[in-house]
Amino acid sequence: MLVLVGTSLSLGIIFSTLEQVGSKAVDSFLPDAKRVADFRRPGTITMLTSNGEIIQKTGPATREKVAKDEIPIILKKAFIAAEDRRFYKHKGVDLWGISRALIINLTKGAVQEGGSTITQQLARIVFLSQDRTLIRKIKEATLAYKLERQLSKEEILEQYLNNVYLGSGAYGIADAAWIYFSKKPKDLSLSESALIAGLPPAPSLFSPLVNPQKALKRRSIVLSRMELAGHISKEEAQSANQQPLQLKPAPPKYFNSSAPFFTSWVAKELPKVLTKEQLEIGGLKITTSLNLNWQLKAQKVIQSYSPGETEGALISIEPSTGLIRAMVGGKDFKDTQFNRATQALRSPGSTFKLFPYLAALKYGIIPEDMVIDEPICWYGYCPKNFSNKYMGKVSLSDSLKYSLNTVAVQLLAKVGFENVIEIANRLGVGNQRKLGKYYPLAIGAFEQTLMEMTSAYAAITNRGVFVKPLPFEEIRGPNNNILWSVKKNRGKGTRAVSKEIADTMNWMLQKVVSNGTGIAATLKERPVAGKTGTSEGGRDLWFIGSTPQLTTGVWFGHDDNRETKSGSGEAAWAWKKYMKEIESELQIINFPKRPSSARNPNQKRIKLIPPSKGPKPSNITSNQS
Repeated sequence: MLVLVGTSLSLGIIFSTLEQVGSKAVDSFLPDAKRVADFRRPGTITMLTSNGEIIQKTGPATREKVAKDEIPIILKKAFIAAEDRRFYKHKGVDLWGISRALIINLTKGAVQEGGSTITQQLARIVFLSQDRTLIRKIKEATLAYKLERQLSKEEILEQYLNNVYLGSGAYGIADAAWIYFSKKPKDLSLSESALIAGLPPAPSLFSPLVNPQKALKRRSIVLSRMELAGHISKEEAQSANQQPLQLKPAPPKYFNSSAPFFTSWVAKELPKVLTKEQLEIGGLKITTSLNLNWQLKAQKVIQSYSPGETEGALISIEPSTGLIRAMVGGKDFKDTQFNRATQALRSPGSTFKLFPYLAALKYGIIPEDMVIDEPICWYGYCPKNFSNKYMGKVSLSDSLKYSLNTVAVQLLAKVGFENVIEIANRLGVGNQRKLGKYYPLAIGAFEQTLMEMTSAYAAITNRGVFVKPLPFEEIRGPNNNILWSVKKNRGKGTRAVSKEIADTMNWMLQKVVSNGTGIAATLKERPVAGKTGTSEGGRDLWFIGSTPQLTTGVWFGHDDNRETKSGSGEAAWAWKKYMKEIESELQIINFPKRPSSARNPNQKRIKLIPPSKGPKPSNITSNQS
């Protein structure tokens, strides 16, 4: 017993000295106590929408926090009685509590009580490891004193109750109330509050989901301490102690993503902007580009309007920034995690015609130039129009409006493979998988992803400037420091085509929607520029459409590449349904006016000759004088 008393007195002298001598000097070497408000555990990632809504939390994260004025009084009393009965009397370290714990533990011959205060536990959670060494205990004590000097008791209690581990993946009282009882903290009964308050000493061991009998035994101890402290009556303690363990388990909030296809893609993109060490340390807070309201609308549209039993995908890109505002990779993430917006390689059909038409405009051909739409072959390749209908003499603009396949191949033959492929590459298409120099290229023979094609159209909406698609706006580290920001780390994109060509192309794409193949996508009060696409046999149904602020691509098809027995109008209609849901959040503005169709006088005049059915067609004529 003399050894015990001597040890207690020695510890008392040590802690008194730490408190009274050189506190200001010591403080300068310690972290700022106010950092506890921004504390995030190593290995955690919190993903937020662009306006701060939580999408998902991964790793050992507190998934929901409770403000100090909303924490139930009975829950506070339960934790104080269980963990730190002199909480409101000490200044961070309870010397009497340490002495009492030592006496009880030595008397019982086992560890029955801990000597760490709630303040010390908070210091350990936020700033230290769980190592049981004298050095760590000294650091813990000094930090506890600093916490008490910088924060109020209520602030300390709030942070502790929101961050203490309570078993079964529950970090903080809100998580524990939900995981064990599917309740909010304010709805917990006395017996449930006491059970949760009994978990901190050994949360994995005492979890009611793991060891219900041990959890009940701990509950009984907490109720006895609450009664002893005068927080509850003897009758209340007895009544609560007789309550059966009525668990109603639930997964942690935000454990499942509200936009799983999107957040899975975010996780894959993070290594491109963060170091391996930053990812391993974790504690990341990611403000993504997602608009959750648009995302939920998009998910509903894909589920509701996919024709037959087809799968579907949708992606919305802000043209000026490249930020992804909505991404749906399929009807149900639970069925398959395959993301059809970013991973599925599908034939883009006539949406690929964007590139030969852009190359033609760059080459000097203008929308009013006349072409001949008729059956024609190149080295045995004979493209056909839909329903085998041909229009004869038609303007370049109308040939796009009606999506004439023979004209698209004629343009490719006229301007050359290199020019078409170069423009596609500059618009982000064909860089991962090289485009072959074959005539079917003009009408979408080479498979692309929905994201690649949509981002190419977004660049045209952005007046010719391509911005690579991006899923996050800002990333903050464990200390709330900015690790990456779209404002600081991203350029303004690269010019793929001139403003004049992009604006002319947008003018032509508006005609596709106003009275062409994309008419199902028309919106009454705002301009829409877009293009349909259907692969051979109707296996892929596409529509990529833009308003000046947003470009959205929609795809429908079967994963096994079966025919859909539908047309691209289904995709255009789904696009319209989606836009109708969100257009109230978009200002009505017009695309830039189309530039004059007059040719540059210094530009070499294109020699236009009558059509021929030979292998090297040059059948573009002009109505310009």
